[in-house]
Amino acid sequence: MTLLKNTTAALLIALTVFSGAQAAPSSPSSQNLVLAIGGEPETGFDPLLGWGSYGNPLFQSTLLRRDAELNTLPGVATSWSLSEDRLTWTLSLRDDVQFSDGSLLTAKDVAFTFNQAKAAAGELDLQVMEKAEALNPTTVEIHLKKPWITFVNFFHTLGIVPADSYGPEYARHPIGSGPFQLVAWQEGQQLIVERNPYYYGEPAAFERITFLFTGEDAGLAAANAGAAQMVSVPAQLADAVPEGFYAKSVQTVDNRGLSMPFLPPQQLDGKKVGNAVTSDLAIRKAMNLWFDRELVVDVALNGHGTPGYGPADELPWSGETAIAHDPEAAMALLDEAGWLMTDAGVRVKDGIKAAFAINYPAGDATRQALAETAAELLRPLGIMATPVGGSWDSITRVMHSEPVVFGFGSHSAYQLYGIYASSLGGVGYSNPSYYANEKVDALFEQAQSAPDAEASYPLWAEAAQQYGFAGDNAWVWLVNLDHVYFIDECLDLGETQIESHGHGWPITANIVEWRWTCQ
Repeated sequence: MTLLKNTTAALLIALTVFSGAQAAPSSPSSQNLVLAIGGEPETGFDPLLGWGSYGNPLFQSTLLRRDAELNTLPGVATSWSLSEDRLTWTLSLRDDVQFSDGSLLTAKDVAFTFNQAKAAAGELDLQVMEKAEALNPTTVEIHLKKPWITFVNFFHTLGIVPADSYGPEYARHPIGSGPFQLVAWQEGQQLIVERNPYYYGEPAAFERITFLFTGEDAGLAAANAGAAQMVSVPAQLADAVPEGFYAKSVQTVDNRGLSMPFLPPQQLDGKKVGNAVTSDLAIRKAMNLWFDRELVVDVALNGHGTPGYGPADELPWSGETAIAHDPEAAMALLDEAGWLMTDAGVRVKDGIKAAFAINYPAGDATRQALAETAAELLRPLGIMATPVGGSWDSITRVMHSEPVVFGFGSHSAYQLYGIYASSLGGVGYSNPSYYANEKVDALFEQAQSAPDAEASYPLWAEAAQQYGFAGDNAWVWLVNLDHVYFIDECLDLGETQIESHGHGWPITANIVEWRWTCQ
C-alpha cells in the first residue's frame, strides 16, 4: 500500500510537470522532452565538486569530448600537446565560445577551473597538478608535478566554469557554455533546462527538456501515462516495456563485483582492516572459478548484462580475459588448501569458518539481487555468505574488513589505479580492500609516464596479470550492467557510447544529436 501511495503521488508530480512543460512531442516542430533517467546530483551542478565526472555535464563544455567509439575529438580546445618530459600540457582554445550569460570563455576561465578544482579538494583529485595558467586568451598551460597520463581524462570530463562569476551559489545556478542552461530545479522532483542560445556547437533539436526525479516506479508510470518520452529502468523492470516505446539496452563498463579484503585481520590507520577468510588466495581464486557468471546475469539481472571479469572489460587497457566456470577445480583448490567441508556444509581451516558478510546499499535492487544470488550460489562450495543491506555510512565502517558489492566503470584507465594502487588503500572508496602488489605499482607508474594514452594501454593491461585471475585474484568481478532505457518510438538517439558508471546522465553524451522522427 505504501509503495502504491508513493508511486501514485510521484506520478501526480510527473503529470503536473508534464503539463507545465507543455505537450509531448508529436511533430517535428514540437521541441519539448520529458525524461525520467535519475541522476539527480546531491551537490548540485558544479563540475568542481564532481558534477559530470561520470557523464555529460550538460550545462558546461569540456576541453575535449568523445564520440560514440570513444575517440577523442576537439571541444573547447582545438589542439593539445604534451611536453617531452610529460610535465606540461599546452592547449589552444576556440575564440568563439560563450557562456550562457553571453560572456566570452577564455584561457583565464580554463586556468581558473583547474586551479579551483584542485583547491576544492572535493571528489576530483587534481593534486598531481602543479598549476594551470593562461598564456594568452586562447592558450592555456597545465603543469604537472610528475608524469601522469591519465590526467587527460579531466580534459574530457571537467566542465569549464566562468572565473568572473563563479561563487558559492554556482551549484544551484550554473553558468556554462554547454548545449543547455538551467531554468529551474526543484530538488527531489524535477529539473527544467532550455537550449543555450550561445552554445558554440550544433544546437540541440529540443528547446526544453524536463528531468523527473520521482524514482524508478514513478518514472515507469509516467511513461505508461504518456508523461515522459524516456525512462531508465533497473534490470528487474526491464521487460515491462510500455506501449509506444522501445527498450534500448546500452552496453556499459558499469561493473559490479565483490571486493575481497586482501590483508589478514588487523588494525591499520585506526581502521579495522582485513579478513581471515578472504585474505586467503585459495578462497578468492576458488570463488572466481566457481561463479557461473552467465547464470548470475540471468538470475540477478534478468539477462540484461554481460559477465564481468574486471573493472574495464572490452576497453583497450583492460588486460582481463574470461574466467572459465570450473566448479570441480574450485572444489579441489579449496580441498588442497586445507579448507575442508564439514557435516554442516561449511568449510573450515585452522578453526576458521569460510563465512563472511556481503554488504550492499539498501534500496539498490540490483546490488541486493547480486548479493543474494552470490550468497546462494556459494553455499554448495561450502562458503557461507550472508547478504547485509545498509546505508553507505554503515558500509564504510566495514568495507575494509568485509566484502561489498561495489560498482565502478570509467572511460579512463585511472579506474584501475583507483582500485588496485597500494598508495590508495583505504582512501575514500579507492582500493577498499587494501590490495598491494609491488609489481602492479611499478607497472602503473610506467603507464602514467607514457608519452600518450595509447602507449600506456599495454602497461595497464600487463598489470592485470598480477592482480587478476592469473595472479592475486584481488576481486571477484561478477557482471557488467546493461543500462536499459524505455524510449518513445518517435525519439531517435543516434549512436550511443559504451556507457560508464551510472552516476549522472551518460546517455546524454550525444544529446545534441537526438531527433524526433514522427510527423
